Amino acid sequence: MKRSIAVLALLVAALAPAGAQSAGLSPAAPPPFPPALERYEGEDGLSLAAVLAHRIRVEPLNLVATVLFALAILHTFAASRITSWSHRLRGGHRLEPGAESTPDALEAAPSHALEFKAELLHFLGEVEAVFGVWVIPLLAAIALARGWGTAEAFIAHGVDFTEPIFVTVIMAIASTRPVLEFAESVIGRAAALGGRTPLAWWLAVLTIAPILGSFITEPAAMIIGALLLGRQVLEHGPSRQLRYATLGLLFVNISVGGTLTHFAAPPVVMVAPRWGWDSGFMLHTFGWKALIGIAAANALYAMWFRKELAALRREGGSAATTAPAERPATAWVVAVHLGFLAWTVFVGHTPVLFVGGFLVFLAFTHATAPYQSPLNLRPALLVGFFLAGLVVHGALQQWWIEPVLSRLPATPLFVGSIVLTAFNDNAAITYLASLVPTFTPELRYAVVAGAVTGGGLTVIANAPNPAGQAILGRYFTGGISPIGLLAGAAVPTLVMSVCFFFLS
Repeated sequence: MKRSIAVLALLVAALAPAGAQSAGLSPAAPPPFPPALERYEGEDGLSLAAVLAHRIRVEPLNLVATVLFALAILHTFAASRITSWSHRLRGGHRLEPGAESTPDALEAAPSHALEFKAELLHFLGEVEAVFGVWVIPLLAAIALARGWGTAEAFIAHGVDFTEPIFVTVIMAIASTRPVLEFAESVIGRAAALGGRTPLAWWLAVLTIAPILGSFITEPAAMIIGALLLGRQVLEHGPSRQLRYATLGLLFVNISVGGTLTHFAAPPVVMVAPRWGWDSGFMLHTFGWKALIGIAAANALYAMWFRKELAALRREGGSAATTAPAERPATAWVVAVHLGFLAWTVFVGHTPVLFVGGFLVFLAFTHATAPYQSPLNLRPALLVGFFLAGLVVHGALQQWWIEPVLSRLPATPLFVGSIVLTAFNDNAAITYLASLVPTFTPELRYAVVAGAVTGGGLTVIANAPNPAGQAILGRYFTGGISPIGLLAGAAVPTLVMSVCFFFLS
């Protein structure tokens, strides 16, 4: 890691404007960063490799930004190990992993230093913190190469933070007790058809919550689905394989479940206004295929794990949403909460309106405290931090994603979109596709279908996934493994691929 950072530092130093190194001379104003795609000229007839090499020559910071993005992705894979190091320190292991623990050595390390180190490692092991942390060296590289003014302008004008703010607000509202009581009562009616067993709850949540995502947005559906799955299924201690299968199925179903309308799934929101897609078009072109895929994937996993799901402890009734001393929320309190949820969805593209509404919502929860559980904003803030870091890094990857997408025919584009989504937010993939003027209706369908299909493969593939991980992570010893998630999502991703590719 130190060697990689040293190489990056040398590269950034080489990018510093020569004029700034000359005494008495003011450097010329640097061009905007990142460069607009139109600035890359003379690429007609070049191969993909030649195009990428040309764009690095035009703007060497492109390479620096992508290398840092790759390091951030690798950091997510190492997060669980970093967390385990933190736990070892908290448990009394005062030395580095692998070091000899002698009494003298243990006594030499001050307790406050160990606590600081443990807390720092714990923070660096939080998957939700990874991309935000790697924004720091990214901004340092831009500032060193182009000056702080360029770095500040990039953050202020080159990055849209609406989605991270929206997800933070919608997550906080959707996780309140009145909303969860309402969602549990609705989904519980479907679970009652199967006797409210863990298997019945498992099928009901994984079917209904993703469909709700088309109306209350995918982030809100993810919060409700994850909380109910944890409460009604994962609390009963299923096997590791079933836990990861459930997590992967939830992520994939949520990703495709928002395609019944044009305003709920982030990758659809990015292209719908540009391409003239409305809810009727989405339902006719994507939605019914998504419904078939969700039903097929759920049925396949239900058959696969039928014995274990049937063996999980039966519920005597609906799992308790509140402690015995807490009174259920009255109908008018639930209605007001749902109204705030609807308002946030309705003005989801205008932060000043939904943030203002959220401040009023916080006052309302305080005034109705007997019907509320303590509002825990930490998960929502961490997820917002994760997405904010992701959109910062994602904004600098268009230099290589756009030429890759624009050179693929329909079938490779569908597959390529799935693969790229696993390493970048699917909304960023479709946004860059919307900038390609030569995309035919067939290519537009292929890139969006691939983006929503691959949205469950990794935690960074779809904006709601970090929220699901934040809620369900406590059911996975040592944290959620990226490889485990990939394995759990592989089968439903294949099912969705078949539905979107072959159904017409």
